[in-house]
Amino acid sequence: MRNFHVPGRSAVYAAEACVATSSPQASLAALDVLRAGGNAADAAIAASAVLCITEPQMTAIGGDCFALVGTPDGEVTGLNGSGRASVHADEAWLKASGLEEIETDNVHAITVPGAVDGWAALLDRFGTRSLGDLLQPAIALAHQGHPVGPRTAHDWAGLADFLGLDEGGRMHYLPDGKAPGPGQLVKQPALADTLEIIAHKGRDGFYLGEVAEDIVATLKAKGSLITLQDLAATRASWVTPISTVYQDREILEIPPNGTGLTALVALNILDRFDLSQYAPESVERRHLEVEAIRLAWVIRNRHIADQDFLDVPVEELLSDTMTDELAAQISMDRAVREPEDVVPLPGSDTVYLSIVDKDRMAVSFINSIYHGFGSGVVTPKTGITLQNRGAGFSAVPGHPNCIGAGKRPLHTIIPAMVRENGRIVQSFGVMGGAYQPMGHVAMMVNRYVYGMDPQEALEFPRAFHQDGQLGLEQGVPQFVADGLAALGHRVHRPEEPYGGGQIISIDPDSNMLCAGSEPRKDGFAVGY
Repeated sequence: MRNFHVPGRSAVYAAEACVATSSPQASLAALDVLRAGGNAADAAIAASAVLCITEPQMTAIGGDCFALVGTPDGEVTGLNGSGRASVHADEAWLKASGLEEIETDNVHAITVPGAVDGWAALLDRFGTRSLGDLLQPAIALAHQGHPVGPRTAHDWAGLADFLGLDEGGRMHYLPDGKAPGPGQLVKQPALADTLEIIAHKGRDGFYLGEVAEDIVATLKAKGSLITLQDLAATRASWVTPISTVYQDREILEIPPNGTGLTALVALNILDRFDLSQYAPESVERRHLEVEAIRLAWVIRNRHIADQDFLDVPVEELLSDTMTDELAAQISMDRAVREPEDVVPLPGSDTVYLSIVDKDRMAVSFINSIYHGFGSGVVTPKTGITLQNRGAGFSAVPGHPNCIGAGKRPLHTIIPAMVRENGRIVQSFGVMGGAYQPMGHVAMMVNRYVYGMDPQEALEFPRAFHQDGQLGLEQGVPQFVADGLAALGHRVHRPEEPYGGGQIISIDPDSNMLCAGSEPRKDGFAVGY
């Protein structure tokens, strides 16, 4: 139970169905679908489409998606809706290009958008409503306008100069030459028209015809390899989730090319320690979490790639042998100085939403364009922001994640679920780029070691180690910061908070739903 003397939100309880998203309009659109008889898959697509309108800095139809779908019988199915590099991005091209890395602003960081095909695939297998029907709330908001939320306005303002570098960015996302402020009504007529084409023609309305031609023409002028054939060939993939057991519960993640494996490796490491002996906010708890994710990060960088190009089986990376070797590197007295040197070599910006319907189908869904406004390239005619996911590729020949013809890059976006005794008991995710695996780890520790409800788990202050520094949100007490610094961590306070998440849990005894929504974003959880 939260302390009602302290500002915060209560968890949302619902007996029938529940939604948690980062935008009020998206939560309401999904709830309308559920109350009208649609299921969780239907509601997820309606919400995701609305988020492309209300949080354009975070997601777009020019991005990618992933989903985990849990059915009432406890089965969990994964959907990989991530796009690929052009088939022309082959080894000979890479050698001739002279690229040593793929920067976020390089045109070759723009990969083929996979989201729309992913939406269609999800509905074809699990949905009850048509894509055309489910796009109507987003189309209406794009045509009629929507008030910009405070967090969205904050992000948008910080990206105004970046948007101004592109003709389409200026045209569609800088009305009156500047970013809109909180509460300002914003219309997106070109994107509304594009969504109407997709509503009428389905996924082919995006990947064939005039929309595809506008995408390819825009990219060709900038030197991209992507062709009409690359778009036409785009297909989402059904995948088998990967998992580990933590605190007697099965944690399920999307397999590579997603980075859910990173979270599972870190949870395996933490399972070798008794975190319950330490306070939720303590030097020891923070140190162990950070060290676990730092070690898991080495595994991520070495091995995560398109599933067809993995150099080491996932099972080996999650094995007891690997876990024991990693856990043995952690000292309670000091931080690991160079984790890359001690990890053994084996035999080598986003929106998230969660929905559970009345039948207890659960959909854990994430849609992204990677960095704020993705590549910053927006198609002039059709108003589509294109992602820069290709920045997740390596340019080192021989690396499993090296860019290649038709390959998928390493992806940071990772939906997750929890299963207990064969039943789905939680659908969750934490957006926020590279922070996401750390966010998953923190949520599992908060929920299942410290017994926090979904809202408490999300509101708890966050920490993240990146680029050699340990960032601590302002809510982390100074005594913890000082203690971590004494252990050798390079502590700093980041300007922005870390990530944003949504959680819906299902009580295995009462079947009651309990949801939390990210306080660092504009949205909320709602149910009935």
